[in-house]
Amino acid sequence: MDFQLTDEQRMIKETVYKWSVNELGPLQEKIDDEDWFPPDFFLKCAEIGILGITIDEKYGGLGGDVLMQTLAIEEMSRICPALAMTYGAHSNLCANNIYKNASEMLKEKYLPPLVSGEKIGALGLTEPNAGSDAMSLRTRAVRKGDKYILNGSKMFITNGPVADTLLVYAKTDPERGAKGISAFIIEKDFPGFSVARKLKKCGMRGSPTAELIFQDCEVPAENLVGQENMGVHVMTSGLDIERIVLAGGSLGMAQQALDYSVRYAVEREQFGQSIAGFQMIQQKLADMYTRTEAARLLVYRAADVAQKSPRGGKGTELTRQAAAAILFAAETATWVCDQGIQIHGGYGYCLEFPVQKLWRDAKLYEIGAGTSEIRRMIIARELTREEFARKAGR
Repeated sequence: MDFQLTDEQRMIKETVYKWSVNELGPLQEKIDDEDWFPPDFFLKCAEIGILGITIDEKYGGLGGDVLMQTLAIEEMSRICPALAMTYGAHSNLCANNIYKNASEMLKEKYLPPLVSGEKIGALGLTEPNAGSDAMSLRTRAVRKGDKYILNGSKMFITNGPVADTLLVYAKTDPERGAKGISAFIIEKDFPGFSVARKLKKCGMRGSPTAELIFQDCEVPAENLVGQENMGVHVMTSGLDIERIVLAGGSLGMAQQALDYSVRYAVEREQFGQSIAGFQMIQQKLADMYTRTEAARLLVYRAADVAQKSPRGGKGTELTRQAAAAILFAAETATWVCDQGIQIHGGYGYCLEFPVQKLWRDAKLYEIGAGTSEIRRMIIARELTREEFARKAGR
């Protein structure tokens, strides 16, 4: 399989990295120290045209592919993982899911302001008692005339405190379990919607995260995404792409930790020589490089599979590949960043050195979009699915 980037993909990669260095690099200390979200972040993203990479040009997007989206979050994550995650939640979790699943009327209404940065997007799936077990969510939606009335809450919602447009999941027929879930587009000004609190995190500081409350929240019936009780398809197909794109964030952090470590190892001297000359340091650098490159190939391959079967769906090669990509990339990033701290020694544990920030940020991708444990379960389920079916058909 040829993973040579196209001219367009290469341009996105280079543009986003240079932009991140110039625009986000100088803000890093403030963002992390103060858990500060730059209010003009999305408008600046829109200026370089990256908010609608996978969205058709008729809505203001680029009409690009999943790999282009993955490259954008990868390169931004090298400089600012927190804002890269916020960018991914907006452009992929919210806008791309609307593009893939909503009616034409909803696309025309909501996509242009999301692509232009005028509005900020978020996805509302996780709940206080429904994390990895997303199908057990309790938020309830009841049809009353030309509206749905939502009651419940959502937890750990990226962009929650600042979002204008949210794609939210709720049970419309609780008795049917997973087959009774529906998806809705909600605006922050809808009656009954509120942000309960902004959450404090040890990493990914600057990416605003919140608990959301729906108390008799009134949603126009036309804001139903897809068909009633068919939200599980929107959810599962969206999760596959989400896992691939967010895996790009792990790649970016692993690459930057490696870059920092190579530079430090060459410059740092102990016992009269550069520590890059010590075999144990060389082994660490070699292993960090090898794992990062292996993760990159796995993620890019998953993006290629996604582009060939964009709607994905349960029980597909895409599901297996997406879970494997983020599983390996996330655990690689955490490991590489940990090795980076070890190479830096005491300095690596000090806030003045940026490698510690990558270390704190990287862990989240082993938890978000399904934990590492859940990803392993998904992979095993997909590997054994056909064999169980064959056995049952004997």
